[in-house]
Amino acid sequence: MAEIMRAPFFRHLRGLPTVHTLYYRRGRLVRSGVGQSFWFRPLSAAIAEVPVDDRELPFLFHGRTWDFQDVTVQGAVTYRLTDPVTVGRRVDFTIDLARGTWLRTPLEQLAGLVTELAQQHAFDHLARTPLRDALVDGVDAIRARVRDGLLADERLAGMGVEVVSVRVAAVRPTPEVDKALQLPTREAIQQQADEATFARRALAVEKERAIGENELQTQIEIARRTEQLVGQQGANDRLRAEESARSARIEAQGRAERQRIGAQAQAESTRLVKGAEVEAEAARLNAYAALDAMTLLGLAAQELAGALRHVDHLTITPELITPLLARLTADRSDAS
Repeated sequence: MAEIMRAPFFRHLRGLPTVHTLYYRRGRLVRSGVGQSFWFRPLSAAIAEVPVDDRELPFLFHGRTWDFQDVTVQGAVTYRLTDPVTVGRRVDFTIDLARGTWLRTPLEQLAGLVTELAQQHAFDHLARTPLRDALVDGVDAIRARVRDGLLADERLAGMGVEVVSVRVAAVRPTPEVDKALQLPTREAIQQQADEATFARRALAVEKERAIGENELQTQIEIARRTEQLVGQQGANDRLRAEESARSARIEAQGRAERQRIGAQAQAESTRLVKGAEVEAEAARLNAYAALDAMTLLGLAAQELAGALRHVDHLTITPELITPLLARLTADRSDAS
């Protein structure tokens, strides 16, 4: 506010650059402007200060929608006083000449007027709008409705009040209605979360099943290859056994053939030897055939004597010696 300096019979006022000062003396406007500084006599002066800077007016009021649901509208209106002289005449902005403060509450009066007008336009819109539409599009719609209504209001224009901007921060229902409106969305979100959980579990089960099938297929493939390996090993063992048997058979055949050839050679040798012996024996027998009995007996005794190494007893019977003596006697008679 203005700064007032006291002096005998006079006072000095120094205004601010955001305040329009109206100095009346004896009922006539003698000074008007922003940032005024002048001397005045308090007994004949009346001074009003009208702020010309932008003023922020927050508001919060309750309304009812078309479907009889209570909502709360929160926002702010920014305005300025563009015609200080007219505003000074319509609203009391007179200051105390001793302290420099307003004697009344002009800004509260203007704030109440702007708030009531904004509330009226917001109520008119809400009364024709269902709750869901008000919650979805209410912020932009109420802001546009309040701004257009305040700009078109003749009373504000006639007072020199200009609306700079209107902001609507939120349109909220009562806590019970808000919770009831949130419930379907929460349920849908929870259902989506459950579905996502189920899908994740199903995917995990599917992956586990695929892993199990892969492990089973791997085991089957290992068993098949093991079977092939065992079969191949058996075939190799059989082949080795057959080769061993074939080699043993060939070796046995070779050994038998060698034995047969050896036996044949031995048989041939034996045959030849035996044949020679038989021929010799036959020749010997033929030679013996021409001899008489006594000669043969003598030869036999000779051979027997050569075969015996030791003779303990020798018995000569008459039957043995008689023919020999007779033979000798006959040989002597033939010789004489």
